[in-house]
Amino acid sequence: MTNGNNNFRLRVWGEYACFTRPEMKVERVSYDVMTPSAARNILQAILWKPAIDWQISQIDVLKPIRWISIRRNEVESVVPMNKVATAIRSGEDNMGLFIEDDRQQRAGLFLRDVEYIIHASFRMTARAANGDNDNKFREQFVRRASRGQCFWQPYLGCREFTAFFELMDDEQRTPIKEDRSLGWMLFDMDFSSPRPTPMFFNAELKNGSLSVPPSSSEVVKR
Repeated sequence: MTNGNNNFRLRVWGEYACFTRPEMKVERVSYDVMTPSAARNILQAILWKPAIDWQISQIDVLKPIRWISIRRNEVESVVPMNKVATAIRSGEDNMGLFIEDDRQQRAGLFLRDVEYIIHASFRMTARAANGDNDNKFREQFVRRASRGQCFWQPYLGCREFTAFFELMDDEQRTPIKEDRSLGWMLFDMDFSSPRPTPMFFNAELKNGSLSVPPSSSEVVKR
């Protein structure tokens, strides 16, 4: 379950996954392995509080990397923000999209039958209130993860790809025996400025494990 005060191992798995490569634009093509930002999102689905910040240190790949190509229907357009603002001011709801007029078929290259172990910890933030402490949130996370509770359904990159999870105890699971250069991978988004900035790092799979540097590391590029 834990390897220290705030260190956790969470096993996640699912039938399909897509950790989208941003350079592929509208076509959904997955990275070979779960990204740190996708792992963080799963942890936040179980426990999100302004007082804590989740840190991913390692992702173990438990099943061979397998691919599947699927064509699916998507909506081409998005609702413009100015249209949303106008609807809020006027009180009139004219933001609808007609699927039959806006449908597009797009190809996707996804992962199938995936299983990972996320190694993570949390740290307290400047938004912690009086009475907030490590022990409080540690107990909350253990309780919620052990019971399968979550604020929203965790997913594997895309919302339609449900992620199942369980908190690991002292059981040891062996990653796949594979080394692979994954190239520049999305680390996360930097929300410290008004306009979020993507961060990347040069990822490498060694003996089935992806080591994730801290966000302050010089190997993380903005």
